[in-house]
Amino acid sequence: MFFTPSQHDVRRFFCETYRKTTDNVILTPLEAIARDWIVQHPEYAPDFENVEEAIARDYSVENGQTNPFLHLSMHLSIAEQISIDQPPGIRAAFQNLARRLDSEHEAHHRIMECLGQMLWKSQRTNSPPDAAEYIESINRIGS
Repeated sequence: MFFTPSQHDVRRFFCETYRKTTDNVILTPLEAIARDWIVQHPEYAPDFENVEEAIARDYSVENGQTNPFLHLSMHLSIAEQISIDQPPGIRAAFQNLARRLDSEHEAHHRIMECLGQMLWKSQRTNSPPDAAEYIESINRIGS
């Protein structure tokens, strides 16, 4: 069974995690990981303060807006991939890139570009994501 939260579910999750963090409430393990990324992106704090506004807001690429919910979701996905080394080799590729950049956060951002490209290509060609190509692209930017 797949976990497929809606856009509203994702936005509620981050807003609730933000609220619990600011109220110093105990977090679930997933919320604790999300909190760590929320803290590293203080520029997004206003986006998390009102759940209804967050749900209604349209983050348009055409207007040059970064979607903080998508951005943090990608951080969570990459953190999970690294923690379980899936796809195989992601952990080593991440560690090499983080060492080269002297920043785990910046390494995540570079990996996001590779992840986005892989997903875009998969959707465009209507084929499964190519994990080997994904790892290869991370290794290329890490060398």
